[in-house]
Amino acid sequence: MKALFIILVLLFGYLQYKLWVAEGKAQDSWALEQRIETLKEENKALMYRNDTLQAEVTNLKSGHDVIEEKARRELGLIGQDETFFQYIESDNEQ
Repeated sequence: MKALFIILVLLFGYLQYKLWVAEGKAQDSWALEQRIETLKEENKALMYRNDTLQAEVTNLKSGHDVIEEKARRELGLIGQDETFFQYIESDNEQ
């Protein structure tokens, strides 16, 4: 009976060693779980960005109105029969 108890204590000690110190220890597992959560959050943000870009691509393919509006807003282009006015504010306060 005493030999069985010693064997069980040694086995328990070995398993504790494997759990806390040896390769594949519990801390590594916890760190990997945290990394997985971080990557999932990054993945959600990137999926949202991809969906937004995909919607923009679809809009650009669908018609000229979207392309024209984007050219006006981002490139400052004007239409053929339009007049461009530019207002310049002076730096001097009088």
